[in-house]
Amino acid sequence: MAKKDKAKARQGKPKKKAKKDALPIVAERATVVSSEVVYTGPLFRVLHDKIVEPGGVKNERDVIRHNGSVVILALDNTKNKKNPWIVMERQYRHAANQFLWELPAGKIEPGEDPLEGAKRELAEETGYRAKKWKPLVEYYASPGFLGESMQVFLAEGLEAGDAAPEEDEKIELRLVKLSEVVEMIERGAILDGKTLCSVLLYDRLKRGKGKK
Repeated sequence: MAKKDKAKARQGKPKKKAKKDALPIVAERATVVSSEVVYTGPLFRVLHDKIVEPGGVKNERDVIRHNGSVVILALDNTKNKKNPWIVMERQYRHAANQFLWELPAGKIEPGEDPLEGAKRELAEETGYRAKKWKPLVEYYASPGFLGESMQVFLAEGLEAGDAAPEEDEKIELRLVKLSEVVEMIERGAILDGKTLCSVLLYDRLKRGKGKK
């Protein structure tokens, strides 16, 4: 076949396009054949599971099981609703081997309502109480091996008070403008996943509302 004919033949073939339908959200779960606890600590357990995945594939997984955590995006927007102040924490994280800037967060106690856990953690770590609470998003930070879900709440109408952090928590508190936190994220000064996810989603939603 001549080169021109080959080119025309290629042009005539329909190109495959990605589907534009919404992503399906189906709660399909694996069948757990056996589950063995191989480690138990104060914060989490490690399990070795033998499973049959929803597609029928047999597999073995080591999973960290955790009660879940809450994250608080606490906003002081009394003076500037477009660019509110955000309650930020700086503390040393040994797993990362460095100090990190983060949003207030903490684990959910067994049987505790997530919203009540968020209120407790904000008061304990920062001393702030909030008049208005609203869920923002829930996500899994590293679902390949970590079963911890993180539920993010917006907290507004802040009232200052005395903090009561745990003995091993050495926390530096700052109020930072939303625009400055976003700028810190863009230049790589914030590496904490929950802070990246929460602040950028809030900023995007806020900008979207402003266009309407």
